[in-house]
Formats: sequence, C-alpha cells, structure tokens
Amino acid sequence: MAKTEVILIKPVEGLGGEADQASVAAGYARNYLIPQGFAIPLTGANKRRIESLRDRRQKREAEELAHAKELESSLGKLVLNIRVKTGDDGKLFGSVTSQDIADELMNQFELELDRRKIQLSNPIKSLGEHLVEIKVHGEVTANLKVQVEGVAPMPSSAE
Repeated sequence: MAKTEVILIKPVEGLGGEADQASVAAGYARNYLIPQGFAIPLTGANKRRIESLRDRRQKREAEELAHAKELESSLGKLVLNIRVKTGDDGKLFGSVTSQDIADELMNQFELELDRRKIQLSNPIKSLGEHLVEIKVHGEVTANLKVQVEGVAPMPSSAE
C-alpha cells in the first residue's frame, strides 16, 4: 500500500501532535487528514512552515502547563464536602464515584473538570476524609481532599 508523508497541523489521536511529521496511507491523507484540516502534504514550502508550527505548539504547551500548575495549587487548598445517604448504622447507600466528585466540584466551586481526570482506584464507600488524585495535565497531578458526610434517611412513619 502506498504511503505518503504529511505534516500534522492539529493533534491526531494515535498519530502525533502539531508539527509532527507522519507517514500514513495515501488514501487516509487524501480523503481524511488533508480535507479535515488535520494535515498538509510534505513539500519543500511546507517544511519551512514546520518551525512556526513548532513554536506555536511550544507556546501552547507552556501555557497549558502553567495553567495546570495553577490549578494544582488551588485544588490542593480545597476541601470538597459531599453529602450522601447513609443507613442507621452509618453505612453508605452506594458509593461516591468520580462523576459525583466532578458534579460537586461544579456545584460548590464552579470548577468544571472531566471525570476521567479524577483517579479513583476504588469508589469511596466510607464516611470521612479521603485524598483523591486528579490528573490535571500529563506532568501535573493534584490531590483533593474529599470530606464524605452522611445524611440519615427520614424515619419511616410505619413505626
């Protein structure tokens, strides 16, 4: 199968990042990458564009890293309170998942965070304070304190 060389101008999952040179199938480049604006053909004129693309990529990555470090420091100071239903003996009904943590971050601090960045080895199934790891950036990981508080259900009126 014929291969062609392209320069990526946007990141493509599994292929590379901005300003990377890639060898792909000719049809993939011709029918998808180039028309969608993900890549340009590798020519002499386009080789000169690589430097400007690399500079732009470095600036963007530096800004993202600075933002991630800022977010890491602010997350380290926060204590997230989550109230969950518990039984009479103090056991949780269900568990606290990464989606629950992401929703509460939005409700309490107006901080939108993708649930997939929240690293829970196991769902939280007990009351008290838990330390949750959040993968803010590829190189930056923050720790968030999550305080799980129980709310007893209303006693039934049948008694």
